[in-house]
Amino acid sequence: MGKAAAARKLASAAAYGGGGLSVLGAGLYGVLTAEAKLARKTIGPILEEPPPDPTGWYGRGRPGPAIKVALLGDSSAAGYGVERVEQTPGALLASGVAEHADRRVYLRDFAVVGAKTSDLDEQIDRALPIEPDVALILVGANDVTHIVPPATSIRHLQEGVRRLHEAGVAVVVGTCPDLGTLKPIAPPLKQVARSWSRRLAAGQTIAVIEEGGRTVSLGSVLGPEFAAAPALLFGPDQFHPSATGYRSLVTVLLPSVLAALGVIEADEESLQALRGEGVLPITDAAIQAVKTPGTELDGTQVGGDRRGVRGLWVELRHRRRRPATAGETPDENDDTDVPVDA
Repeated sequence: MGKAAAARKLASAAAYGGGGLSVLGAGLYGVLTAEAKLARKTIGPILEEPPPDPTGWYGRGRPGPAIKVALLGDSSAAGYGVERVEQTPGALLASGVAEHADRRVYLRDFAVVGAKTSDLDEQIDRALPIEPDVALILVGANDVTHIVPPATSIRHLQEGVRRLHEAGVAVVVGTCPDLGTLKPIAPPLKQVARSWSRRLAAGQTIAVIEEGGRTVSLGSVLGPEFAAAPALLFGPDQFHPSATGYRSLVTVLLPSVLAALGVIEADEESLQALRGEGVLPITDAAIQAVKTPGTELDGTQVGGDRRGVRGLWVELRHRRRRPATAGETPDENDDTDVPVDA
C-alpha cells in the first residue's frame, strides 16, 4: 500500500471507528508495549512542578480589542521543562502575535503535561467559555509512546476540531512530530515510532482539514536544526525541547497562527511556486507535509468546489518564519472582561 493510500485508509478508519492496529500488525503489540515502557523509563519521571503558566495579557500599550488565544494539548504546548514563564511556548506565541498583529493578546493555557488526544475534550470544555479567536493544538506524541491506535487518536482530534470550528474558533494544529528521531526511543520501537508518528501526522492533517482547521507539520522534530544541535534544542531528558527548542517551535507555528487570524504579509497573499507552494488533493498534500517540517495546509476551492475526484482541495504553503520575539511576562489582570476562571 502506498503512503497516500495508507493515510487515506487511516483517516477513513478514524471516521468509521476502526482500530488502527493493522498499521503495524497486532503480533508486535507486546514487544512495542515493552519498548514504550523502557523509553518512558529512559525519559524519566514527570517533574512534579508544573511548567510556568503563561495565562494572561500580552502586548502592553497596544490597541484593542484583544485577540484571544487558547493553547491546548500536551507537554510540548505547556512548555514542560522550562523554568521561566517567558520561555514557555504560550508566552512566546502570545508575544509574537501581539507584536506582528499590533494588538493586545489574551492567552489562556489549557495544555496538560502527559495529555493524549483523548484529553482534548476536557480542555475544549474549559476553552470555549472564553470565546477564543484562535486555538493552537499540539498533541499526538503521547499517543504514540502509549501505543494508542492511530484511528482512535485521529477520531478524538477530529471531534475536537469540529467543536471548535462550529463555535467560530480558527484552529491551527501542529501535527505529531517524527518520534523516530528521538534518542530515548530504541529499536525496534524507533522504526515503528517513525512509521506510526508519520502516519498519525498524515491522518491528523486529513481529519483537521476535513473539519475546517489548518495544520503545520512538525516533521523530524522541527527539521535540520534539531538534528544538528540536539544538545542545545532538547532538554535534559532528550525528549522535550529546551527553552531554545521551544523558541524554534514557535517560529514555525507563529506564521500559520497569524494567517488564521488574517494577519498576512502582502507577499504571502498568493501561492508562490518558487517556494514549492500549490494546490493539491488532500492525501497528496498530507504526505508531502509529513516530509517537510513547517509545511502549512489549509482547505481551499478549485472552480468553486472544495472537493475534486480525489477529495478535498488543499493549499500547501511554506510560510516564511517571522523573527523571534522576546517572550513577555504576562499581566494577570486587565480592564477587559474575559472569563479567566472558566
